[in-house]
Amino acid sequence: MAERTQQQARSGETRIWRFDIILCEGFVLTEFSALVEVLRIANRVLAQPPFVWTLRSAAGGQVGCRAGLRADTEPMPKRTDADFAFFLGNSDPDHPGLADARAISSYTSRGTKVYLLAEAAARYIRDQGGGGGRLTTHWENSTLLRERLGLSDASHALASEDGQLVTCAGMNATLDVVLALVGRLTSAAAQVAVSDILLHERVRDLGSLQPFAGVRPTVTGDRDLDHCIRVMQDNIEEPVPISDLVAQLDISTRSLERKFRSYLGTTPNGFYREMRLSRANNLLLNTSMSVREIGFACGFPNGFSTLYRQVFGITPLTLRKRRRPSSATGSKNEGAAE
Repeated sequence: MAERTQQQARSGETRIWRFDIILCEGFVLTEFSALVEVLRIANRVLAQPPFVWTLRSAAGGQVGCRAGLRADTEPMPKRTDADFAFFLGNSDPDHPGLADARAISSYTSRGTKVYLLAEAAARYIRDQGGGGGRLTTHWENSTLLRERLGLSDASHALASEDGQLVTCAGMNATLDVVLALVGRLTSAAAQVAVSDILLHERVRDLGSLQPFAGVRPTVTGDRDLDHCIRVMQDNIEEPVPISDLVAQLDISTRSLERKFRSYLGTTPNGFYREMRLSRANNLLLNTSMSVREIGFACGFPNGFSTLYRQVFGITPLTLRKRRRPSSATGSKNEGAAE
């Protein structure tokens, strides 16, 4: 894997991130959709699609969910080249196919980051004899673990990271988990672009508590930063100068820059530009607007093609010809992503 990454870096290729999505009979469709759709849409908005995925199960073949959908899967690999493995939850927490310890060990021993969702996480916690406060699962599973086995120390966070293993609440929190991963692997602006397309108003911090038992906990975040990003999102065509943004927020430019560095690993100007370029990619691939019209629509009245080539190493017109009508990179099983 490291050798492949070095070769890509030398040749200027986009880093390809490989996902194995592990299903067992009765898998949760909400989690499946959240995972695949985030990756698919991220491929759509980025100039060079970075994500590929393979659906897998213990024996391969068709696997069904309780909603009636069936998916074609490949058998678990003997030697994986996946960067990430997602074990989906199941409406039956006692299903024998959930979170097989040998499969998890096979992935982690080769450096693959493993995500266990909902019941898959609960099975792991049960097998470990408890979470020690560092593992999490859906609150319903926590209740079952407490009532049936006396295990009551699982975290109630949306997700908990423990080395190569990430345990997650699953269900709709899967969106937050995968969006956070997309932001880490690509850019914060790409994360926001995907979130906007999904109409997912806010990517929750993974340390946020689950809104269980009718109680909505305080959500971790920075209000000034949230406000700033909303203003940027509302002003794509006519970008607001950073000086006006800090005036609206009543903070200093240095303070805003510190927030962007701390939370998003970039600058306000860099984030704003990436957000507008992500919008431009979406328009390039999904509308008949001319390159010039797209430049204007995304706040680049002059020099759009030149800037685009400097950032992505390809002109907007070349990207459009290369990616249309062909679709984004996606699953071997799913076929075309668009």
